[in-house]
Amino acid sequence: MKKEQIKVGVVGIGHLGNYHLQKYQKLGNCEIVAVADMLPERAGKAAEIYRCALFEDYRDMIGHVDAVSIAVPTTDHYNVARDFLAAGVDVLIEKPICLTLEEADDLIELAKRKNLILQVGFVERFNPAIMALDKIVQKPLFIESHRLHPFFERGTDVDVILDLMIHDLDLVVKFVNAPVTTVDAVGVAILSDKIDIANARISFVTGCTANITASRISAKTMQKIRFFSPDGYHSADCQKREVLSLGKTKNETGQTQIVQNTIEVGMHDPLEEEICSFVDAVMHRSRPRVSGEDARQSLALAVEILRKIKITEELLK
Repeated sequence: MKKEQIKVGVVGIGHLGNYHLQKYQKLGNCEIVAVADMLPERAGKAAEIYRCALFEDYRDMIGHVDAVSIAVPTTDHYNVARDFLAAGVDVLIEKPICLTLEEADDLIELAKRKNLILQVGFVERFNPAIMALDKIVQKPLFIESHRLHPFFERGTDVDVILDLMIHDLDLVVKFVNAPVTTVDAVGVAILSDKIDIANARISFVTGCTANITASRISAKTMQKIRFFSPDGYHSADCQKREVLSLGKTKNETGQTQIVQNTIEVGMHDPLEEEICSFVDAVMHRSRPRVSGEDARQSLALAVEILRKIKITEELLK
């Protein structure tokens, strides 16, 4: 049954949690009723701004909210999400879904059994540049992506694979939409005690190969993904939200020429679009645009990449 308005809460009032609150506030069919954070001063400030209840223990939200955004560290994703799902609350959880496939499977099964919405926050799915390419990229043969960021302490609770690369793993899985055959990977720790820069080469049964690089120790930010296919070359700059698409045509003498395709790129805010899609799924009880099952596929790749890197490390000892 369609809900007319939903009562929402946000758990984790850090960088992303505050952005979630801003987006919910814009929606007329949402009422922000609660925030929770382990740091009372952060939650208190948000509670004052959004005129909602403040809870130090997120579990005290249960009974007050229909749906929650979970923006806590990845290591806490499973426990927090499971508590809300078990209590019958719809969940939008930031990427990655969990640390392990076993945890992901449990959340997916629980949400399915209780007929709840479980959406995972892969915001690049809602990037105007990616959405524009979604209409034109067909049967890619080679994919190359670079997601490079300067070092920040935030996110270093996990390796760069789960912190940054997971975004591009999700996009590659979505666009290729085929089983993986082989995975090779390398990675090293530089500024933290976990892997800070990594490269993975993934092959699919279709013959497509993806070469994916992620780093959180770069001087400049880069968020680009490029697709090579029989029909042409297509590139998305996720940071600038720009697209370049080149195709092939024949001139008057029959020679092949490269032409630039005109691609319309939207102007919307990706996170706002993501929040709207979650609210829509909650209100209409429909499948979210990035489901738990979708997120499990990228997590499975991330787990395999980490396994291959550890094998390489052992061989080099």
